[in-house]
Amino acid sequence: MSHLPELRYPSVAEIVSSASALTAHRPDLCVLRQVGASRAGRPLHLLSVGHARHAVLVVAGAHANEPTGGSTLLSLAERVLYRRELRRDTSWHFLLCADPDGASLHVTPAPRTLLDYHLGFFRPAGPEQPEWSPSVLPPDRLPPETRALTRVIDEVRPYLQVTLHGTDLGGSWVQLTKDIPGLAEPFAKSAAELRIPVETAASDAAGWPASGPGVHVMPAPGSDAAYPSMPDDARHSTWYHAHRYGGLTAVVEVPMWASDLVDDPAPHPAPAAAMRRLADRLVTDADQVEAVLGRALPRLRGPDGPLLRAAKWALALVPGLAADWSQPPLVDTTMAYVGSVDAFGRRIPLRAASMLLRVLQETGDREAPRLERLVADWSDSFAERFRARWVPLENQVEHQARTVMAAARHARDGAA
Repeated sequence: MSHLPELRYPSVAEIVSSASALTAHRPDLCVLRQVGASRAGRPLHLLSVGHARHAVLVVAGAHANEPTGGSTLLSLAERVLYRRELRRDTSWHFLLCADPDGASLHVTPAPRTLLDYHLGFFRPAGPEQPEWSPSVLPPDRLPPETRALTRVIDEVRPYLQVTLHGTDLGGSWVQLTKDIPGLAEPFAKSAAELRIPVETAASDAAGWPASGPGVHVMPAPGSDAAYPSMPDDARHSTWYHAHRYGGLTAVVEVPMWASDLVDDPAPHPAPAAAMRRLADRLVTDADQVEAVLGRALPRLRGPDGPLLRAAKWALALVPGLAADWSQPPLVDTTMAYVGSVDAFGRRIPLRAASMLLRVLQETGDREAPRLERLVADWSDSFAERFRARWVPLENQVEHQARTVMAAARHARDGAA
């Protein structure tokens, strides 16, 4: 856990600068343009490479705390530019960062440990996330980042949209809005070569059918959700916007720190008891953060900023989620699934505590030292429980890029 990443995650400005350099190098193939602006007025940029009618759209930066996508996007853009076969019958479009406001608030470009990562942590509340907001907001209240993204989809009509996501600790997995036959094999091969575990039963895809280990296909709209309390439903997100043009979306997740505990397909010996314990711990941990918030809140003046809104939103998820986990578990519950839920249950209160800590530190509140100790203890126990090992950034990027190219190839073959 103490190994410094060989490379740091680039800022949005650095990503834009690199895209500008590619465009200047090959103006005959590349176009870089602004396609919208954030709520705070930051520009949203789209880099297009190639002129073919069939299109792939790659989206980075939808979640500010998942920084690998920016590096992967630049790697993909260079490969497409210099490898003619990748753009022979496909044009590629890269949304450089879907949430530049969020990126400005997540300030851990080179985390040495999970504690470093969480001390600069930010992930906006669900209604403020570009891809997720349509699942919780009416159309007339969608943020400008969401409207810009859907306009891009309407314009390029991709047969494949790929959105680059990641996790702090765990394994790699893919979520598909429609199956891509043939993707599971190259995905698994890449993960094995790069020593990245495959998250075979990700809690994000609980109850979904799988076309191969770690490759999950979203259920059709109208299907029952595994966690009914969760306010956001992937089937109402921007991921489904490409379907109106006959396309589909692949969500490619890659970990910063790996854990083999999420790659164990063995049946869990006592899943119901394990899930109840995880639900109880989730509530207990969240109660500790709520108690700090309750004591500090009278001293916090003015409207809630994005950090405090996000912390409150995360805490509000806890009662319903704990109730979901207390229900009879899924059939054939595996060790990997319980491990994934364990990680999920640790993340929610830790993230809320981390964002609240930043608010209290900015105001000099007397509760900050107490909360800082809690964030440190939880970060360390998270890493220790899951035997976390750093995945070199070049491996994160290589695996994500390989998976994107495989998805583009197999989805194109399926659409032909």
